[in-house]
Amino acid sequence: MKKTYYSLGVFSLAITIIAIYFYSIIYGSQIKHNTKIYIKSTDSLPQVINVLDTICQDISDVKIVASLKKYNHIKPGMYLLKEDMNASDIINLLRSGKQTPVKVTFNNQNYVEDLAGRLSHQIEADSISILNSLTNPDFLKQQGFTHKTVLNMCMPYTYECYWTISPNQLRSKLLNAYNRFWDTNRTEKANKLNLTKNEVISLASIIHKETQHKPERKKVAGVYLNRVRVGMPLQADPTIVYAIKEKYGRDTVIKRVLRKDLEINSPYNTYRNRNIPPSAIAMPDIDAIDAVLDAERHSYYYFCASPDKLGTHNFAKNLSQHNRNAAAYQRWLNNHRIHR
Repeated sequence: MKKTYYSLGVFSLAITIIAIYFYSIIYGSQIKHNTKIYIKSTDSLPQVINVLDTICQDISDVKIVASLKKYNHIKPGMYLLKEDMNASDIINLLRSGKQTPVKVTFNNQNYVEDLAGRLSHQIEADSISILNSLTNPDFLKQQGFTHKTVLNMCMPYTYECYWTISPNQLRSKLLNAYNRFWDTNRTEKANKLNLTKNEVISLASIIHKETQHKPERKKVAGVYLNRVRVGMPLQADPTIVYAIKEKYGRDTVIKRVLRKDLEINSPYNTYRNRNIPPSAIAMPDIDAIDAVLDAERHSYYYFCASPDKLGTHNFAKNLSQHNRNAAAYQRWLNNHRIHR
């Protein structure tokens, strides 16, 4: 009888040891701190294991749990692995496909190609797929955009979505945000100014480039709208810079607009053309767009960068006053040897 008791005791001890072993494998902490992992649509199980190997305490334990739970159907996405998650938690999360949303942001993207590149760093889709979606001819025609003006649709908000969002789904999200932005109130303001949405955003892009000093943006907008009302050319230097870059390359460095530059043949030359440019010259922020819609009513028709308070402007009601302001600024440029 003693021998039987001894055998049962050994067996019980063995079972306990095995239970503790498997418990440690399944429920032992694997993650030291919150970590994001990205699983691509093309990833295989070995590739997923390789990703986990870089962050887990013991990848062999994770492999065992993956096998026990028959984890072989890969669901792509961005997953947040939280501190102290065990192998069972990790595999359960990846099996469920419960991604953590990502926040997509962008601003200062002056061309749709640049925007596509920026977006591709924040979601799974590549820049070419995103660009092809945004510039799809059928979509542009249906929504009334062109290759140039489709950038108007992309409001510089923060967008929450899944990392695996398709380019077309992201495009729909951008379009919905654009339509929400142009609510009844803003649309009525544009109508009262006799401006289209494209013209409002084109003007806003100029203002965005002209001044980062937000308190004076509505005053600057008032200057341009005064010019539009009387048929004067806008004469905005940022449009010349844009035209030069369009002609000579987007990487062209321009520190100062020269008199000869004002003769460039381009629909964006607002010295030669009286119309608002055909599209935005940059991606304006929301403040710049609203500055146009809520522009100040005043009698100024000119403004020039101030040499006394950099980043701001001196405003003038007539050309003679403006010429004095401009001469002072030109002297400042020359004194500081700022050339092209």
